[in-house]
Amino acid sequence: MITINQDFSFSIDNVLFVFALEMEAAKVFDNMNTLFTGIGKVNASYELTKRITTQKPDLIVNLGSAGSNYFAKGDVVCCTQFVQRDMDVRGLGYALYETPFAEGPVVLPYGMQKEGLPNGICGTGDNFEMSHAASLYNLVDMEAYALAMIAKKEGIPFLCLKYISDGADDNAAEDWPVLVHKAAVAFGAIFDLGAQ
Repeated sequence: MITINQDFSFSIDNVLFVFALEMEAAKVFDNMNTLFTGIGKVNASYELTKRITTQKPDLIVNLGSAGSNYFAKGDVVCCTQFVQRDMDVRGLGYALYETPFAEGPVVLPYGMQKEGLPNGICGTGDNFEMSHAASLYNLVDMEAYALAMIAKKEGIPFLCLKYISDGADDNAAEDWPVLVHKAAVAFGAIFDLGAQ
C-alpha cells in the first residue's frame, strides 16, 4: 500500500512508477511496476500512452531528477503544477508558455500532494536548462508536464516527485551525473521500499 496523504492510499500492485532513466530508479524499484520512457516530452508521451492502453494503473507516480535554484540539492519536491517551459508562440500574440488553441491555463494544476514534502511548480522542456531565471516555475525537468497532461486527460491520479540534482545553473552539467544516482535511494525511503 502506498499512502499519498490522509485521504488517498493505493495498492502498490497497480501503481505505475515512471522514470525517464533506469539510473533514477537503480535497484530500489526492481520489484515494482516500472516504466522507463527515455528523455524528453515526446518519448515520455509515447511510452506512457502505449503502456496505459494495455494496462491502466490506479496511480501514476513520476519519479526523477530536476534542477532548481529555489530548492536545495538533495531535496525531494512534490510537483503539483506544471508548465511547458519551451512553448513560445509570442510571435503570434500568445503569452509565453501558452499553447495555441488549447483549453486550460498556462500552469497545469494536476498532481497529488505527498504529505511531508514541499510543493513545487515544474517547468518541463526539451532542453537541459543551465540558466534558470523564470519566476513562474521553481524547478525544471524534461518529462513531467507531458506525463501530467496524459494522466489528467485519462483521469488517472498523478503523483510527481523530483529529486533536486543540480541548480539549473552553470554547474548543472557537472552536478547532475554526480547526484542523480542518489535519487533512487531518496525515493525508496519515501515509499519505505528500502534503499539498496
